[in-house]
Amino acid sequence: MTDETSYTVLIIDDHPMLRKGIVQLLEFETGLHTVGEAGSGVEGVVLAKELEPDIVLLDLNMKGMTGIDTLKEIRKENIDCRVVVFTVSDDDADVVDALRAGADGYLLKDMDPEDLVAKLYQVAEGQLVINEQLASVMASAIRGAGQEPAMPSFTDREKQILKLITRGLSNKLIARKLDITEGTVKVHVKNLLKKLQLSSRVEAAVWGVKQGYK
Repeated sequence: MTDETSYTVLIIDDHPMLRKGIVQLLEFETGLHTVGEAGSGVEGVVLAKELEPDIVLLDLNMKGMTGIDTLKEIRKENIDCRVVVFTVSDDDADVVDALRAGADGYLLKDMDPEDLVAKLYQVAEGQLVINEQLASVMASAIRGAGQEPAMPSFTDREKQILKLITRGLSNKLIARKLDITEGTVKVHVKNLLKKLQLSSRVEAAVWGVKQGYK
């Protein structure tokens, strides 16, 4: 983490006091900047498309559009951002559902503020983040995601991008590394997921690691 690097954060949570608390917490961080906050999933998807944040901090249990549905919609819209579910639920099924829907992290709201900040930096830099007590659940979810699709035929560029996905790089970082446009990366990622018959980057990354794309 360098002083020159700053990541933008969008908060989607239907509790105003919690949103305010996170905004105040991030005000002390030079490398994290809140660009918006939404009180519903519908509003959150609109803001995510408009603001294109680096990180979305997403509540799971919201009135109306749920966190999982919001996450699926963000992924459907191909918005290039890291999505971290931030919730009070430590239910195994919720963790598995979130990861399979394409979450880049799953954190509990009772964690220390300093730990939350550290995890946000980690997820922005490409890591999958999760509370330690949920690690075994994550391992189970990844094993479940490892349903083996038929071995597809990839182009050389798709192989390059798959390797970078397994390393946790975002579309922006992949585009920069390969000296191509972010839009081109998005098209390749979409094609990769279609060929693999998978629905999320997490599943693609797990598949890639198993197949030696490192």
